[in-house]
Amino acid sequence: MSKAFPIVGVIGAGQLARMSIAPATALGVDLLLLAADSQDSGAQITNHIVGDYKDLETVRAFAKKCDVVTFEHELIPLSIVKALEADGVVVRPSSSAFVYSQDKAAMREKLSSFPSPHWQIVTSADQVHDFPVIAKAISGGYDGRGVWKVSDAKELAALLQQTPKLLIEELVDFDYEIAVMVARSPHGQATTWAPTQTIQEDGICTMTISPAPHLSVALSEKAQKIALDVAAAVGVVGVMAVELFVKGDQLFINELAMRPHNSGHWTIDGSHTSQFEQHLRAVLDLPLGDPSMSAPLAVMGNVLGGDKPDMYRPYLHLMARTPALKFHHYKKEVRPGRKIGHVTMVGENLVELTQEVQHALDYMSGEVDE
Repeated sequence: MSKAFPIVGVIGAGQLARMSIAPATALGVDLLLLAADSQDSGAQITNHIVGDYKDLETVRAFAKKCDVVTFEHELIPLSIVKALEADGVVVRPSSSAFVYSQDKAAMREKLSSFPSPHWQIVTSADQVHDFPVIAKAISGGYDGRGVWKVSDAKELAALLQQTPKLLIEELVDFDYEIAVMVARSPHGQATTWAPTQTIQEDGICTMTISPAPHLSVALSEKAQKIALDVAAAVGVVGVMAVELFVKGDQLFINELAMRPHNSGHWTIDGSHTSQFEQHLRAVLDLPLGDPSMSAPLAVMGNVLGGDKPDMYRPYLHLMARTPALKFHHYKKEVRPGRKIGHVTMVGENLVELTQEVQHALDYMSGEVDE
């Protein structure tokens, strides 16, 4: 018998881990998740160990069962990642890349040669002279958390009392936001998907449109080149999201995420190779798959929890109305504002796609009932 298929360890067991299970199964690859709870989205349907990702010995014991270890969130302490590497564990992305998704100051310093907003690290309000600005926690922020729009020195001083050191960025008056998903393997093969427009409400992405409809061919190619160059510069292995602001013909890097990302969920139904399959290929150093789109347009909408706890009954209406809709439910407890699933529709007519996806979101959340 030839060598057994590898075991990929995933630290975290949320919806990103859950959506990795189907491509792993198709490839014959085993996933083992380190879950906080057996009811975590991914843990419900695949092999997992319940344990604390902040406890070194727990993570060490978990890693011993795996051929390669990867992540579905950025919350694991960097010291633990480094300890695994010192033990000889294959960790992808490595600590030297992973740090840039955890430490926004380190990211800004590393990407100083790339198009970015003006930024500075401050410990005192009198270090900032022009307002308004964007203040960001250097670590721990995501989905709009740890990010504040600050109007004056008084507001900044109050914020610094809670968070003694902040990353301050210029407030870019951008036209819209895009994300470019990029994948890179250990030997440097790299691919990108079509740039995606991300539509945000209260710091949470509610919808994505791929390819970004207002982006010129030249700017699309420039955005993809930036993503590929950033991936090489930070040495990422796996899938990474590069989030950018678009202002006229200018691009500004906003954030990086060293893992599959919400802005790439459309790739499950709209690309020849999904971000989840590509991440597995990359961390296993397999040749990367074709990232091209399988339809002219793909629109993805995030289903956010509302007052309606029953997420199954809406299928009757929505599937009858729009058979082309694809549903992805994460089986998480329904709470207001929480991402509990997504819907995707691919086709040629952007108006129809966005209307049908928005209707599905409104119906599932209980905002409309017909």
